[in-house]
Amino acid sequence: MNDILNHLTSKTLEAIQALWGQEAEAAQVQFQKTRKEFEGHLTLVVFPLLKISRAKPEQTAELLGKALLERCADSLSGFNVIKGFLNLSLSEAYFIQMLRTIAQQDDFGIRQPSQDAPTVLVEYASPNTNKPLHLGHVRNILLGNSLARVLAAAGKHVKKVQVVNDRGIHICKSMLAYQKFGQGIEPSAELKGDHLVGRFYVRFDQEHRLQIQQLVEQGMDPKQAKDKAPILLEAQEMLRQWEAGEPAVRALWERMNQWVYQGFDATYADYGVDFDKNYYESQTYELGKRLVLEAVGQGILQQKDDGSVWADLTADGLDEKVLLRSDGTSVYMTQDIGTALLRHDEFQFDHMVYVVGNEQEYHFKALKLILAKMGHAWAGELTHLSYGMVELPEGKMKSREGKVVDADDLFQEMLQTARQTALELGKLDELSPEEQLRTHRMIALGAVKYFILKVNPKKTMLFNPAESIDFNGNTGPFIQYTHARVSSLLRKAAERQLWNPEQLAAFETLSAKEAELVQLLAELPAQIQQAADEFSPALLANYCYELTKTYNQFYNDFPILREENPESRALRLLLSANVAKVLRLAMGLLGIELPERM
Repeated sequence: MNDILNHLTSKTLEAIQALWGQEAEAAQVQFQKTRKEFEGHLTLVVFPLLKISRAKPEQTAELLGKALLERCADSLSGFNVIKGFLNLSLSEAYFIQMLRTIAQQDDFGIRQPSQDAPTVLVEYASPNTNKPLHLGHVRNILLGNSLARVLAAAGKHVKKVQVVNDRGIHICKSMLAYQKFGQGIEPSAELKGDHLVGRFYVRFDQEHRLQIQQLVEQGMDPKQAKDKAPILLEAQEMLRQWEAGEPAVRALWERMNQWVYQGFDATYADYGVDFDKNYYESQTYELGKRLVLEAVGQGILQQKDDGSVWADLTADGLDEKVLLRSDGTSVYMTQDIGTALLRHDEFQFDHMVYVVGNEQEYHFKALKLILAKMGHAWAGELTHLSYGMVELPEGKMKSREGKVVDADDLFQEMLQTARQTALELGKLDELSPEEQLRTHRMIALGAVKYFILKVNPKKTMLFNPAESIDFNGNTGPFIQYTHARVSSLLRKAAERQLWNPEQLAAFETLSAKEAELVQLLAELPAQIQQAADEFSPALLANYCYELTKTYNQFYNDFPILREENPESRALRLLLSANVAKVLRLAMGLLGIELPERM
C-alpha cells in the first residue's frame, strides 16, 4: 500500500495547489484505512487542511474528492464524504494489478539492506549462569529474536548479540553451595547442567534464610542478620578470590559455567533462537573498571573515602550510582560500560537495542548518561526496549526460591499438549509418525511464540498455556491451521488441474471481500516497517490474525474449488496462495513455522 499512499499524497498536494493556490506540507496529508462501517478503502483526514481551504470540512473534502478522482482515474473508482473525512474507493483495476504485483514477489514486503543501510545491534537473553532459563527469559529471547528478524526485513544490517553474566556474587552463591552440598554430582542425561547449577542457587538461598533466622533468634536486627549471615560472607569472599584469580575458585567457576552453557545452548535450539556473537562479563568487566578509573582521573566520576566509585546523576534527575564497590569489585553497570565500548569498536553500530525487562529502566537511563559523560556521542543511539514481566495465574515468579516456570519444562509441556490436542481433534491422523512429531513441535512452538509476541512488549502479560494452544481465536495454532487448510486447497486444485495462474490477466472484476483481502495483503510492507519503527513484533502478530480471520470468512462465504466460473476460481486460488505466502513471511518474522498439513 505504500506506493498508492505515496501516489495519492502527491496528487493531493497537486490538488491543493490547484484548488487554493497554496502549497501544503506532506505531513498535512494524512491517510488511514477506512473504518469497516463506511464505504471506501482509504480515508483522508481533511481537518489539517482547513486553514488552507478556509472552507467547511465537508466542502473541503468534496472538492478534494472530485480533484483526486480526475487525477487518479486509474486507481480510484469513487469517493464519499463523512463530515471531515474523505473516503476513497480504490478501483478494481488497482486491486487486480496489486494482486499481480504481490504474486510475482516471493519475498513480498521484505527489504534487502543496501550497502550503506544502518547497522543495528540487538541484545537479548543475557542470562546469569547460576540458573536455567525460565518463562521470563522465554519472553526475552522470543522478543529479541523476532525484533532482529523484523529490523532485518525492514532493510537494516542486524547483529544479534548477548552478554552472558558469568561472574558476580550470584554465581559465587551457586559455586559455594555446590562446594558445601554438591558431593561431586555432575550433569547427566536426566539433569541438564543449567538445572544442576540452578538447584544450588536455590540451596544457597535456603541456607541463607536459615542462618538469618538463627541470627535473629539470637537477638540480631533482621537487616543486619541478612548482611552478616556466614554463608553470605563466604560468598563475598569467594567473589574477591575470583577477581584476584585464585586458581581453585577459577577452576570451579569454569567447570560449572561450562555445564550451564551446554544447557543454555540446548534450550536456545529448542526455541529456534541464536546469536551472531556472545560477550562474557568475565571478559568485559576489567575494561569497564579501567574506563571507570580513567573517568575518576578526569573528574567525571567521584571516588569516596572508602574507595568506592560513584556517578553523580542528580543533576540529570536520577541519583548517585555506584560503579565500583569499596572492596574494588565491579557491578553490572561497570561491565555494561566495557561491553558497550567493545561493541561499538567492533561493529561501529548506528543503533543498539537492549531487550531487557522494565525493572531495569533506571539502569539503562544511567548507562546512557554515564557513557555520554565519558564523551561517547553514540550513547544517544542506545535504546532500552523495556518489556513487561510475564506473570502466572498464581503470581510473580521468584528464581531464588525456585518458583518459576522452567523454559525446558514449558517446552516439553507444550509439546505434550500439542500432541494431545491434535490427537483429540484428529487433525494429524493422516500424517506419518515422523511428520506428526515435526508438526507437534511446530504447533507447540507456534503456540508459545505467538501467545507471547502478540502482546505489546511494554505490557505485563499473563501466560496461560491452555489458551495459547487453542485452535480457535487469536492463537498461533489457529493461523497454522488456516495455512494448512490453504495448502490442502492448492494441492487439490493442482491434482484436479483446476488452476492456471495465467488466467489472472483476463479479470476485470472482483468482489468487495476479494478486494478486502488484496488490501490486507498489500499492507505487509507497511506493517513490517511500523513493527520495526516501534520495536513491536506484536503489530505483525495481530496483522496475521486479522488476515487469517478475513480469509476464513472469505473461504466460508465463497466457493473456490466448486466455483464453476474458471476465471473466478483462478482468482480465488491465487488469492489463497498469496494469503498463505504472506502468512509464511510475516509469521516467519516471529520465528514461527507454518505446516503444510494438519
